[in-house]
Amino acid sequence: MSPSDSVFARLIAVIEDRKANPPAKSYTTSLLAGGVPKITAKISEEAAEVVAAASEPGDAGRAHLIYESGDLLYHLFVLLAHRDIPLTEVETELARRFGVSGIDEKASRGKGDRGSGSEGGRLADQ
Repeated sequence: MSPSDSVFARLIAVIEDRKANPPAKSYTTSLLAGGVPKITAKISEEAAEVVAAASEPGDAGRAHLIYESGDLLYHLFVLLAHRDIPLTEVETELARRFGVSGIDEKASRGKGDRGSGSEGGRLADQ
């Protein structure tokens, strides 16, 4: 297990604990109580900050991108917990796409597919 796996697992465990046993003074609890609208607003905010940080040059820009990426991942994990989606289901979806070109993966989707047109199928191109 890599250090990031254990950190992700520990973070998800804390989020799940906050969901099951919500302390009054917890940022995670307040996000979960606000539901999808509050959580997704934060995800939008954090995604914009990631995009801005990605354009910053040098070591300071790199550090800022890492910091903002952590915020984005945390808020995504809160959303997944709120919707009762374990990270293993996201991993399964990414594994399904591994070895499939982005073009082929996108073409395989039906019109009723809820995919957003993202480039997740490009895992094979990495």
